[in-house]
Amino acid sequence: MFNNKSILITGGTGSFGKKYTEILLKNYKPKRLVIYSRDELKQYEMSQVFNDKVMRYFIGDVRDANRLKTAMNGIDFVIHAAALKHVPIAEYNPMECIKTNINGAQNVIDAAIANNVSKVIALSTDKACNPVNLYGATKLASDKLFVAANNITGTKQTRFSVVRYGNVVGSRGSVVPFFKQLISQGAKELPITHPDMTRFWITLRQGVNFVLKNFERMKGGEIFIPKIPSMTIPDLARALAPELGIKVIGIRPGEKMHEAMIGKDDAHLTLEFDDHYVITPSIQFTLQQDFSVNMLSEKGVRVADDFEYSSDKNKIWLDKDGLLKMINE
Repeated sequence: MFNNKSILITGGTGSFGKKYTEILLKNYKPKRLVIYSRDELKQYEMSQVFNDKVMRYFIGDVRDANRLKTAMNGIDFVIHAAALKHVPIAEYNPMECIKTNINGAQNVIDAAIANNVSKVIALSTDKACNPVNLYGATKLASDKLFVAANNITGTKQTRFSVVRYGNVVGSRGSVVPFFKQLISQGAKELPITHPDMTRFWITLRQGVNFVLKNFERMKGGEIFIPKIPSMTIPDLARALAPELGIKVIGIRPGEKMHEAMIGKDDAHLTLEFDDHYVITPSIQFTLQQDFSVNMLSEKGVRVADDFEYSSDKNKIWLDKDGLLKMINE
């Protein structure tokens, strides 16, 4: 569905954007692929790797509504990946996080509708479920904006959905490259925040492929959540460096012991499919959809009323070999 189409990625110089670009150019023949981001150095460096004739590099911030509207002219599909996502930094600079993650989300919505973009998928995070930190709270607000945007499109064709998943192995800010850096520097022990802490894990390739597939699945208003494995942080440290010790340093500001991607309060809205879940909209004004069958004719069933999808109660767990395989990917 991406052949001869124009695609724009906000925050496109990040880990997701670069992997998405790699996979899209390898498997499809897009008309244009627009990388929209605010860092000229990252754009320059990315353009040295991805210089196909379909590539376009636009300097711009999602806080700039007019620039976004200009950049989306003639665009068919948008992936909104731009965000301020470092938890402690967001706690220290709350208004800056709000400007990008909430105001920026609304700007993306307005620009997409103004340009009659066909489909928009916004990237979310497990931290948006029952948030305890500002980053998670802003992403929850962003999720709500994108879901509700389907009710304000009027006669326009634009449809909005959200993809929510856990920690990406190897992405910027992930604990995996941090641990690997410490190991390479000759560290004698690895710092962990709590011995019982768990997290969901997914590879960049899995995340990109999940987003690509959901462009085909979406009707508009869904929050798509993949079924992915969990691992404790101590097990992760031991898998990377079994010979090193572990030092408990305490939970960081705004950090959870376990991450959830679907809370019990959303169970009555949740459908289970073979390899993913969907949280359906709580309110539908103009779009009355049956989300139990998606656009690929895949069928979902309602989960139990007490269902919760969290990293400590997961049915799928990573072992050492599974983690190392994900890292190698």
